[in-house]
Order: sequence, then C-alpha cells, then structure tokens
Amino acid sequence: MKRVLSLSVILGLVFFLAACSSNNAKSGSDDGSVTLNFWTFGATGYDELIKEYEEENPNVDIKLKTSENADHHDALFTAISAGTGAPDIAMIEVDQLDRFKQAQDRFVNLFDHDAEGVQDQYQDWAWNTGLNVEGDFMFGLPTDIGPKALYYRTDVFEDAGLPTEPEEVASLIDSPEALKEAAITVKEETDKPFLDSMEMAYRAYLDVAPETHLNPEGELIVNQEGSQVKKAYDYAVELNEEGLVGNFEMWSPEWANAVNNGDFAAELGPGWLKGWMEGNAPDASGLFQVTLLPTEFSANWGGSFLTIPAETEHADEAYQFIEWLTSAENQLESFKSHGLFPSAPEVYEMEDFKTNEDEFFDGQVTSVVFGEAANDITEAVYKGENYVSVNNEILTALINVQEGADPEEEWEAAIQRAEDLVSR
Repeated sequence: MKRVLSLSVILGLVFFLAACSSNNAKSGSDDGSVTLNFWTFGATGYDELIKEYEEENPNVDIKLKTSENADHHDALFTAISAGTGAPDIAMIEVDQLDRFKQAQDRFVNLFDHDAEGVQDQYQDWAWNTGLNVEGDFMFGLPTDIGPKALYYRTDVFEDAGLPTEPEEVASLIDSPEALKEAAITVKEETDKPFLDSMEMAYRAYLDVAPETHLNPEGELIVNQEGSQVKKAYDYAVELNEEGLVGNFEMWSPEWANAVNNGDFAAELGPGWLKGWMEGNAPDASGLFQVTLLPTEFSANWGGSFLTIPAETEHADEAYQFIEWLTSAENQLESFKSHGLFPSAPEVYEMEDFKTNEDEFFDGQVTSVVFGEAANDITEAVYKGENYVSVNNEILTALINVQEGADPEEEWEAAIQRAEDLVSR
C-alpha cells in the first residue's frame, strides 16, 4: 500500500511539473517573455515596426506571417471556427469584417482593454466600422483606410481641351452629371473611355451607401425600392451605353498596360492605389494628378482592422502592441514606407505628411488631397456577412452587359443568384 501511495504521489508530481512546464513553454512565464503570432496580408512594412517594438519591449517576441488576401482570411476563418490554431493578432480587411462579426464570441472585445481611451485618435466612421451593431463590442482598431479621389491623366485631359490643374478639374467635375459631361468630351475629342471599366462606374455610387447588399438583420436589400446598389448598377450601364467606360479589368495585364499607356482618362481610386501606380506604371510618371471627387462620390474603398482572436493567452500584450502600431506616429511611418493611408486624422497635420511630394504625380502632394477626402466621409458602411459573394454576382452581371446582354435581365438573374446564396 505504501508503494502504491508513493507511486501515486510521484506520478501526481510528475504530471503537475509537466503541466507547469507546458504552460510555461506556451506563455513564456518562466522568464517573463511572451510570443505573439501576428497574421497579416499584403505589403504592410510592419516587419520594420515590429523590430522597433521588440527593441522597446525585449520581453515580447512577435512572429509575423503574411499571406495573400483570400488565403489569409480563409485560414483565419477556419481557425476561429475550429477554436484552435488562431493567432494572437489578426488583420482583417474591411470587406471581410462583417463576415467575422458573426463569430463575435471568437474575438476579444477591445473595450475590455480600455480601447475607448484612444477612440478620438481615429476617423469616426472608421472607428464605427469596427463596432458591432449594438455598439458595445469593438472588434479591431483601424489601421489603413482607402479614401477615394479622382486620378486623371493630364495629357488626355489636355488633348480633350479640359483643364488640367487639380482645383480646376474639381470645379469642373463637381457632380455625377458633370463627370458624365466631361467623359463625353473626352470620348468625342480623343476617342478614349473616361473610366477603365464598368466596375469603377458602379463603385462610384456603391461605395457611399451606408448599407449595400444586406442590412444588419441579414436581409438582402439590393432589390428593394431606392436601392443604392441598383442606382450604382444603372449608372454603370448608362456610362457603358454612351461608350464612356473601357473594358480593362483591374489588376489584369491589360489594365496595367492601359494605366501605363494612357488608354483611359481617369480612375475613381483609393489612396492606396497610388503606391501600385508608382511601382508599376513607369511610363505614366508625371502624367497623373489627383483631385477631389464630387460630394456624391465621397467614399472609402478598402482598409483594415487589427483584431485579437479570443483563443489568445496574451490579450493584454496583444492589445498594447496594436494600440502602439496604430498610433499616429506609426501610421505615418507605414504611410511613408508602404503607402498605407492613415486612419488617424492627426497624421494629416504632420509636416512629413503635408510636404510629401510625389514625383510620379509631377510633384503634387497627393496626401493632402486624400486627407481632405477622408475628412469628407461621414458614415460607416455596413456590408454584411455575404458582401463579397453577393457583390461578385452583380459584377458578373456587369461583365455580361458589357458583352451585349440585356441589363435588366442580367440584373434579375444576379438578384436570383444572390437570393440563393443568402438562403443557404
């Protein structure tokens, strides 16, 4: 009996020590160090800022993993659904955010870490986008945003007899109707389309809608009376029928060549697009300028949030890092190094931001234009859990229309496909 008891005590001690060892290995509590796994997508330049943070906080080790947009979000959704394998910090793109909001219990509420203390550092509409519908759960801190402006080719405008100075262009194109008139002039004088594609014309009205394809109750609203999505669709169809849009799919080789060669006059693009242009359209250097869009088209396209999956054992340390990373000073660094447009208005007043001349844009300080555009946005946009899937059905309809299909038949077919998706 004594031998049995002794063996039990020994085994119990072994399991206790093993458990302690396992916990210490996972949390790093033996020496006070902590490892944070951080998943991102795209080119952020966060690796350099991470080095700086680790130097200031030697007890924190941050492991950065970067993937392609779709792969990143699919892997994250799989991990949080399974309840295992999620990182300590996850970057989520704004179009994907409502999808993850359906799994609220799988994330840390940043209000539990006093996030309200930094609320005034960010654009109100960007902050509100990170909230749940009730406003009592904060999913993530906004990092970059995508205020839209009018990118235009000065050589094409000049050939069309239109003004080329940013202030004059903004005065000329001060409404959706004025944009169409300018597009007609470009077509008549140069035989070039004004915009690159029907999708860009469609997004002109789509991106300003406070609710797009679904409402917070999960109901499909694209076919309801007064639908902003239908208005956007009809505008794209109208410009296409007038021959004012091209057939260049964004990111395709043909589109890249068209940007480089000046095969269309303008783009209704977000602030982050200029980074791509500077690196991929060398022949267009000095030929693009940027100006404000009509108020009816003031909107955001893109941006990201830093979230903390609930699986983490280091929520405090994770929050301290993302608050530091999204500070105004560090957002300025991300903007200067990788073109991530800041969600913190304080950055717009910093000297490095206001004097950041762009050689590609003939020396124009485009950052100031996009800062004004960001300040003109007033509302957060609710996109819904199935935004990407439903929107793809509308885009398919637009592609078919440009190939000669009937617009109303394509609209009805897209709505039917969208209803089937939502009802699954």
